[in-house]
Amino acid sequence: MQVLFKSRHPKAHDLRDLAERRVRFVLRRMGWLVPRAEVQMSDVNGPRGGVDKRCQVELRTDGAGSVVVTSVAADWRTALDQALARAARFLMRLWRRSSDSRRMRQRLISPES
Repeated sequence: MQVLFKSRHPKAHDLRDLAERRVRFVLRRMGWLVPRAEVQMSDVNGPRGGVDKRCQVELRTDGAGSVVVTSVAADWRTALDQALARAARFLMRLWRRSSDSRRMRQRLISPES
């Protein structure tokens, strides 16, 4: 899986290695479904502080197109973890829906004996 990291903020840039490791860890079981992940970190209102650290995770999937999840938190790590958790839940839901629809099609196609 290819992981791209983008940030203009110097403190967020220090989190590059952590972000890549976290993406690989969270998506380790769904790596076959996601060939490319892009993480963007930004500080919404600059040096003023507050709950303003934004993390956007974009996952490019093979079959479902692009999945974009955004999280805003008080610190970089929390924003990253929340965004990755939401993205993983969404991918699992998407994968389950596709496998359920395949099973339903299989039931409709196969003759009942």
